[in-house]
Amino acid sequence: MACSSQKSSEQASPSRKDSLRMDDAFESVSELGPLELMSRELGLPPDGTLKKSLSADSLSSISSVNNNFGQDFMLGQVEVSLQYEPRRRSLLVVVLQGKDLLEKEDPAFDSCFLRVTLVPEDQIVGITRIQRTAYSIFFDERFNITLNASALEESSLRFCVYGIDDDDRNVMTGVVDLRLSVLDLPHQPFCGWLYMQDVNKVSDSVGEVLLSLSYLPTAERLTVVVVKAKNLVWTNGKATADPYVKVYLLQDGKKISKKKTAVKKDDANPVFNEAMIFSVPAIVLQDLSLRVTVAECCGDGRAENIGHVLIGPLTSGMGITHWNQMLATLRKPVSMWHPLRHA
Repeated sequence: MACSSQKSSEQASPSRKDSLRMDDAFESVSELGPLELMSRELGLPPDGTLKKSLSADSLSSISSVNNNFGQDFMLGQVEVSLQYEPRRRSLLVVVLQGKDLLEKEDPAFDSCFLRVTLVPEDQIVGITRIQRTAYSIFFDERFNITLNASALEESSLRFCVYGIDDDDRNVMTGVVDLRLSVLDLPHQPFCGWLYMQDVNKVSDSVGEVLLSLSYLPTAERLTVVVVKAKNLVWTNGKATADPYVKVYLLQDGKKISKKKTAVKKDDANPVFNEAMIFSVPAIVLQDLSLRVTVAECCGDGRAENIGHVLIGPLTSGMGITHWNQMLATLRKPVSMWHPLRHA
């Protein structure tokens, strides 16, 4: 089975290279695209309409970004394929192979296995055989689950890696969720690499942000929706603050465009629902990344950065997983939670 994510990426990213103009973005609200569809995809309440974000004037205040960001949270990769049979209401899940599923320098585990679960039902789909190596594994294990077509819009598959310690205890070390609604499984199988998150290191994050990405190749339009954030940890031990989100479009690590949301007053779990539109030729997609920074507005007019995340083809962890799923499902919004790294 050919990987659909790879095929879409190749179609959207020809080898010829181009440049973006500074702040080359759509400015008309009428060009925001199918926002009603996005609202349904993101599960927004009836009054949770999407708004157009603000453009920001200055880029010079932000330090340079390392495109390797995300390694701190990443714990290996697993390649999977999915195929759905509507007539039989059967979902075939194949765990193909894995790489670096445990940290090489961690002597606590000498073997591992993967567990696949359907969430939010918390139904076990399958458990792989125990592997004595975690660094290059050929699984080729198949699991079938009966699933109504309607459940594809509401469920996710959770892939968890467990290490086995000297006392034969199973300890979860990595996890990744794959939302079934972002895939067109009734019409097209899916195959791709998923990047696991280190559950121990993610717990040290300073909050999370929910983002939606979509790319419309005919209009060469990249849409980033900042949906909401949760569990924000204020800087300098403050009891409260006023958060907002800044999104930077980077090309080869250079800042091209910046947009920001409105400020939310005194809210550690703010809801933004703001759409940011960037004009992006398909030929430069492989050179782009997004830096999303959650900041707090201080009383003296200054801004303090709480944390950030980087998303794009040269990142890792959830950053590259989200980017690849966007390219595998062009024209359809893909939403995902991202842990925030200390700014």
